[in-house]
Amino acid sequence: MSDTPSSFRIPASGEAGRQVAQFRNALMLVEQIAGDREAEDPGDTLIAESARIDAAYEHASPVVQRRFNAQVSEIALWTAVGVEVLISARERDTPSSAAAGRLARELRRALGQLSRTLGDEGPVAGEIDRVLADQP
Repeated sequence: MSDTPSSFRIPASGEAGRQVAQFRNALMLVEQIAGDREAEDPGDTLIAESARIDAAYEHASPVVQRRFNAQVSEIALWTAVGVEVLISARERDTPSSAAAGRLARELRRALGQLSRTLGDEGPVAGEIDRVLADQP
């Protein structure tokens, strides 16, 4: 078995927004574990973001699409491992809020980078800038 993230599913045309939405859902879970957020339904905001990401991906050059795909593969790998570790720690009643907070910050940064890769400066990138400005 290979250690490369090539086994992860890379978004095809029209699926880039769905992949970002999955990362946003993972972020909400991690923020809940960190104690940073109450459960909420992102609703229409997530749908609009997905549509914007899909459109930006469709119009991006092949080089930009490959860069986005590579970023998605990398993010999927460390997000899956991080969430698995957090869930395992929670099942063992091991404190995990600090680790969850760190993973949430990294996932926010990664989501912002995905948006910037496609030239999408919508709410995701704006949220990243706001959150990073609040960080010490």
